Amino acid sequence: MSNGKFAISVHILTLLASEPGEYCSSEYLSGSININPVLVRKELVNLRNHGLVISKEGKSGGSTLAKPAELIAMSDIYEAVREKQFLGKSINDPNPACTIGRQINEHLDNLYLESERALMKSLENMTLAGFLQKFS
Repeated sequence: MSNGKFAISVHILTLLASEPGEYCSSEYLSGSININPVLVRKELVNLRNHGLVISKEGKSGGSTLAKPAELIAMSDIYEAVREKQFLGKSINDPNPACTIGRQINEHLDNLYLESERALMKSLENMTLAGFLQKFS
């Protein structure tokens, strides 16, 4: 996931977990991440659509976790930002006359599936609360 959405979303959620019950503004969040608040708001919409944050508008508005950090698995965050292909896909059509070429995409698909399963298993075993503890 080279686009950075997972890292940005984990950063946002870790900040929110560090301020339980508080509504944090996108400006505050973007200041820590060091990105434009518009990008933070875009990720917040996605996280809200996946039930990980709630937001309110207005002067005292902002975003907060939708549920306790102990109930948010890192795999939940990954699922919220997951791209279609875990490691990518070949951009060309291999030569069907080649022994390797005619089978490569099938074997790569299986490799990617196995790799993503291993990643998900690892992420399922860590909660946002556990991740937050690394910062104390």
